[in-house]
Amino acid sequence: MIRDYSQFLPPFGEGKTVMRARSKLETLGWQPFFAQQTSTDDLMATPPVRVAEVHRNGLHVFGDGVDQLIPPGPDATVGDWLLLDQEHPAESTVLHRKSLFKRRAPGTDRRLQMIAANVDTVFIVTSCNQDFNVARLERYVAMAFEADVTPVILLTKADLCEDIDPYVQAASAISRRVFALAVNALGQEPTAKLKDWCKLGQTIAFLGSSGVGKSTLVNALMGGQAVETGAIRDDDAKGRHTTTRRQLHFLPNGCAVLDTPGMRELQLTDAQDGIADVFDDIAALIGQCRFRDCSHDTEPGCAIKNAVERGEIAPDRLARWTKLVAEERFNSASLSERKSDGKALRKAIRAIQKNNRK
Repeated sequence: MIRDYSQFLPPFGEGKTVMRARSKLETLGWQPFFAQQTSTDDLMATPPVRVAEVHRNGLHVFGDGVDQLIPPGPDATVGDWLLLDQEHPAESTVLHRKSLFKRRAPGTDRRLQMIAANVDTVFIVTSCNQDFNVARLERYVAMAFEADVTPVILLTKADLCEDIDPYVQAASAISRRVFALAVNALGQEPTAKLKDWCKLGQTIAFLGSSGVGKSTLVNALMGGQAVETGAIRDDDAKGRHTTTRRQLHFLPNGCAVLDTPGMRELQLTDAQDGIADVFDDIAALIGQCRFRDCSHDTEPGCAIKNAVERGEIAPDRLARWTKLVAEERFNSASLSERKSDGKALRKAIRAIQKNNRK
């Protein structure tokens, strides 16, 4: 079957309105950003597909008439768009990303881990109980800002809390650019409250700890039990991992929804701008310090210390900023060092091989 991929390209001409039926690719999240990277001839030869799941034995991709598992090869993550080389799938091309969530891999490994690509809005989910943690939320928001993704904080389990206002106020105070709202994950409330973000061609993601209601929210939007859910422990409000891998679901209205396992550890790397955006009140004062290399600790003339003394910045907020900046610098330097070591090792191996050939 020969497909007309011209409908997936931006309309020709300025100011033209093209009225047509919703395409299959649009329901998978296809946007002009991706269409501008290709042409009709390229689309005919290598049709676009989207990565819905990443498995050890390959990538599960969807496209117009495509639903298959391709072998490992493309350096891709969930949400990526590929131009599928049908003869050599492992050599398929990954299109440039609109956004990318990444972190330093958990544990002692210093590698970079990609979490998700091409997300438009991220719902950072926390519950009104012991799971609520401002420092953790700041990390998620910084990651979203760094990726240029719109963050929204969702507060769940409000029905089990006597007073949700302190939680909403604390979440809203993280950044003036972040919207926070309480939502009942059960029933029709998520569909009603999140509809402005869940539109045709948009990709949304749910991030947060285990047991906060991410999968329940996905099920509410899907209109059924599409994802397994579980309860939290009563003693410490900790959740169990019911979602074991990142998976992209597709709503009937053409919105893509990413469900993710709970992340116990979120180590930021290459997120300097994102952190500065979250702590913009502190970042704005750095240039006003007397010394350019001020550590904001014991130096005289520190604008940040003076702001704390005047009560303009809370000491605990400054402490969280200091910790996050130090962690991000260490992680970024470690990853950069790993890349440098890898290049040096490859260079040494090539030199040995060259000598052996002689």
